[in-house]
Amino acid sequence: MKVRNSVKSLKRRPGAQVVRRRGRTYVINKRDPRFKARQG
Repeated sequence: MKVRNSVKSLKRRPGAQVVRRRGRTYVINKRDPRFKARQG
């Protein structure tokens, strides 16, 4: 998982979901699990 200050490029991937948990923003991608990221 990458920790990034901008998840905008990752949320454009096919299958990506932006999820907010515990005040942090996560990008999870079931279709391509390489593109996981956390923001904050």
